[in-house]
Amino acid sequence: MVFRHSIRNIKPIIMKRIGIITLLMILMLQAFSQEVTAVIKSADQKAAADTNVATRVIVGDKALIVENNKDAFKMRIGDRGISILESLENTGPKVEFEKFDKNIAGWQDDQEKKDEDKKKKKGHFRGHWSGIELGLNNYVTSDYSLSLPAGVDYMSLHSGKSINFNFNIPQVSLGITRHFGFVTGLGFNWNNYRFDGNNNIRKGTNDIIEEFDPGATLKKSKLATVYFNIPFLAEIQLRAENNYLNIAAGPVGAVKLLSHSKMVFEDGDKVASDGDFSLNMLRYGATVRVGYGNFQIYGTYYLSPLFKSGKTPGGIELYPFEIGIAFAFND
Repeated sequence: MVFRHSIRNIKPIIMKRIGIITLLMILMLQAFSQEVTAVIKSADQKAAADTNVATRVIVGDKALIVENNKDAFKMRIGDRGISILESLENTGPKVEFEKFDKNIAGWQDDQEKKDEDKKKKKGHFRGHWSGIELGLNNYVTSDYSLSLPAGVDYMSLHSGKSINFNFNIPQVSLGITRHFGFVTGLGFNWNNYRFDGNNNIRKGTNDIIEEFDPGATLKKSKLATVYFNIPFLAEIQLRAENNYLNIAAGPVGAVKLLSHSKMVFEDGDKVASDGDFSLNMLRYGATVRVGYGNFQIYGTYYLSPLFKSGKTPGGIELYPFEIGIAFAFND
């Protein structure tokens, strides 16, 4: 319903000033709003001197809209609005109070456009790499055994306390179809190798890794690493009830950023040592992940050994792996 009242006895200049003052107040308030969008449009006319400039200010999510041009000043708050128009008959300005429909001409809400953009976004392939992952890590010998030879049993791990954490962001999805494509991105990979015995490791002669005896009873002891990961995955998404089953696999490369060892003694004393521990600076492997919606399980096996060739403990090469669960940032 539209309510209109005409005011013919007020001079145009007064009403115009009211509009301009109101506009300035809105511009001051917009700095404190959550979202401010200003769109300035200009159109050249046939005569160079005749230029019609319109200014439109949007505050918040369409909570307040102000528009001003040479013919009218308009302001809308929610579904209520006021328009101050220049009279075409030179009889003075006219004030109109109006109640707007959601998409009334001149004040069209952009929700439909948002919905359309959201549908288009959902219509594109989006992979499942970006997110957080938590699991366990360990390593195996070249014959895929978790049991280590007696000479290097000091490298044995407490499997339940050797924690892996990954933070993957951002990602790039390269769609071939709506439900198949390739995914790449960046990630940070934390590995904690918790030793099972009363020992730690150190670099010995020629930087070869050897056992370190702390000389006292340890509460816990570990080797920790941080790597920077870059994957390249092929992913397929299969419809399953109200969501999708996603399966992805591919190679992953990594660059070591940090490494250190830590010992915590029974009396509470702690000793931490930074160093490279003859770890491979670069490593590569393969990862597989299967999920439903945004939840996944993942497994990664590195084809390059943990330590540099010729520096391995007891001459035994150890190959790291990780298994765990993930939550993808994919809506």
